Amino acid sequence: MSLAALDLNLLLVLDTVLAERSVVRAARRLHVTPSAISNSLARLRAALGDPLITRSGRGIVPTPRAAELAPVLARALRDLDHAVHGAAFEPATTTRQFSLAIADAGQVVRLPRLATLMAAEMPRASLRVVGIDTLLTGGGLASTEVDVAVGVGEKAPGMHLEPLFRERTVLVARRDHPQAGDRVSKSVLAGLRHVEVQVAPGKGYRELPGAYARLGIARDVALIVPNFSAAAAVVADTELVATLPASLVARLGPRFGLRIVQSPVPPLTITINLWWHERTAADPAMIAFRDLIRRAGARGRSDV
Repeated sequence: MSLAALDLNLLLVLDTVLAERSVVRAARRLHVTPSAISNSLARLRAALGDPLITRSGRGIVPTPRAAELAPVLARALRDLDHAVHGAAFEPATTTRQFSLAIADAGQVVRLPRLATLMAAEMPRASLRVVGIDTLLTGGGLASTEVDVAVGVGEKAPGMHLEPLFRERTVLVARRDHPQAGDRVSKSVLAGLRHVEVQVAPGKGYRELPGAYARLGIARDVALIVPNFSAAAAVVADTELVATLPASLVARLGPRFGLRIVQSPVPPLTITINLWWHERTAADPAMIAFRDLIRRAGARGRSDV
C-alpha cells in the first residue's frame, strides 16, 4: 500500500479510538457520529489488512498491529500538530539564540539593561548582537541572520516599525579644550574641526550639515569614523569636537573627560525605532523578545 493513497484522516481516527478505547467517546471527541468512526475504521482495516480493534465487553481491545502503531501514531500526530500550530514558547526554559542589530551607542547604553532582563526572564537563552553595518551587508531583516533591529530604520515593504525612544544630540569637546568652553559663539564654532560619525541610512545625523549650513557655518570635518564610541575616544585625546548621542555622553563622558558644549546650533532630536520583518511578526518567541527590547529601551525616553 502506498502512503500517498491513504487518507491520513483515518490515522487520526485510529489514534483517537485507541486513546479513548471507545468508538462512542472517539466520536464525541472528534465531533462526528459513531457510524462515521466505524466507517473510517472499516476503510483503514481494508487498507492495512488487519482488524485493528476487537470488541471486549463494553470497550475495545487493539490487535497486536494496532498496539504497534499506537505510540508511533501518537508521536507523529503530536509532532505534526506542533509543526502546524507552533510549540508553546516558554521563556524560562528556551535555549533559543536571539539576534539584535543596534548601533554602538545603543550597545553601550541599552544593552546592559537588555542583558539583565534576559538573564531574569530567559535565563537559558543567548543573545547575538551585531552593528547596523553588519545588518545591511547581511541582507537586512529579510534574511535570517538578524531577528530585530534598533535604529533610525525607515518603513519599507514587509517591515514593521514602531518608535522606541527619542535621542537628543550634544556637542562635546575634551574637558581642557583650549577654544571650546562650556559655551561657544558662532565664530568660535566655525573655527573648530569635527569628528563625523557615518551612521546607517536614514535621517537623523544626516541632518547635521544642514543645521550648520542654516547658520552660515561651514562645518570642517577632519575625521570620519564608523561609530560613536570611536568619536568619543578621539575627542578625548585631540582638539576635535563631535556631535554625539546625549545618552552615550552621559555614560562615557566622565570616563573619557568630555565636556558638553552649548552652541548656536540647536540639538537634533532623533527617533530611534524598533523594527522587524513580517517573517518574525507572529512568532511567540520573537514577540517576547521584542517586549524585552521595548522595556530595555523605555529608559531612553528620558534622554530628550
